Amino acid sequence: MPDFKPPIVQVDQVHKYFKRGGERLDVLSGLSLNVQEGEFVALMGPSGSGKTTLLNLIAGLDTPSEGTIRIGDQVISSMSETQLAKWRTRNIGFVFQFYHLLPVLTAFENVELPMLLLPLSAAQRKQQALNALQLVGLEHRMQHRPGQLSGGQQQRVGIARAIVTDPTLIVADEPTGDLDAKSAVEILDLLCEIRRTLNKTIVLVTHDPRAADRADRILHLEKGKLVSETT
Repeated sequence: MPDFKPPIVQVDQVHKYFKRGGERLDVLSGLSLNVQEGEFVALMGPSGSGKTTLLNLIAGLDTPSEGTIRIGDQVISSMSETQLAKWRTRNIGFVFQFYHLLPVLTAFENVELPMLLLPLSAAQRKQQALNALQLVGLEHRMQHRPGQLSGGQQQRVGIARAIVTDPTLIVADEPTGDLDAKSAVEILDLLCEIRRTLNKTIVLVTHDPRAADRADRILHLEKGKLVSETT
């Protein structure tokens, strides 16, 4: 019999709500989903549908009000803030819409930054940062600061930073939202190449159908519920 591999992401009956006075505001309502290792999943839906909240929960940036979230063999929904911070450093690579690069640091230094929290030598950090920049095709611009790079190049640095720690999961929030059409296609090509060559699991939030079309599955959310799935 073939070996059974459990999903790398398991979201089980997750609710997220906030209290405002005596009123309860539901953002996610009993949502469940699984993502397999190496899968590329896109989350779509109108503004306020809960897709970014779901991404933040999967990434350990927030905790559910109810329900369970398991990433690999870790139940992150029961972790403390301190435990989550340590877990994110090793397991999550973030790609943001507006890059979130530090303007005073070079591309190399921005990519190296997440590794300062890990028990690595300076030589190990340098080699891993170089490898990541080579993978995104920017080793020749590694001494440039963000202000000296185009939007597409800045997002490539952001992707290099996301993969440099060899994370379990890459989460991307509107990674092409601030790019022109040509740069957006190049970034999507790069994400697909990283997924293929490194067998990385990617969960992406997007409003762009062209970005979603690159995914193995598109999950549609409305009013905090998973309403449909496209493969």
